[in-house]
Amino acid sequence: MTATGATPSAHPEHPGRTDGVSNEFTVFTKIKPGEADALRADLTWLGDAANDENVHAALRQIGTLHDARHVIFDNDTRFMFASVFDGSWDTYIDDFAKTVVGERFDKVFAHSEGFPGIKDPGVKDWFLAHQEPAGVFVSAYPDLTVQQIYKDHRVDDAFQEVLDTPQFRAALDNPANAELLATPAFQKLLEEASA
Repeated sequence: MTATGATPSAHPEHPGRTDGVSNEFTVFTKIKPGEADALRADLTWLGDAANDENVHAALRQIGTLHDARHVIFDNDTRFMFASVFDGSWDTYIDDFAKTVVGERFDKVFAHSEGFPGIKDPGVKDWFLAHQEPAGVFVSAYPDLTVQQIYKDHRVDDAFQEVLDTPQFRAALDNPANAELLATPAFQKLLEEASA
């Protein structure tokens, strides 16, 4: 973990902190009077819909979102959306508007005062007016993009499958491979695979 703390954004035209390739995005809004229960119901729906394959496909298509949180607070008067993403803030907002995730944003943020809609040309100005940078932002993996994490996961799955085959066991027992097996790099690979 890198303890870089509150590093100014690599995109100074927008508030937010960075740690390596990760950026934080936190928005605070006022909930329209009388709409907290409707927002809560929509957040419940959103949580249930998060298991929808279309949402996961959209998030893979966007390919920059690490995580996101939605919170109602201050006695049901305020709402917070916070996320961590890779790359440009502008691209991040644009990408959401192009997928089913944007429709879900519209449904949830419609309960916030003044929200123009995710496809509205003024939505970025609205987000900027409601965004607050974190005082400290630290990532456990500051040098890994979402795409790199996806790839690492795929490679790990494939490698674990190889480790479980009888052919791999036979290769480990083959004296012809003794020199390769004795290298520090191969030993480290086996150690990491068994951790």
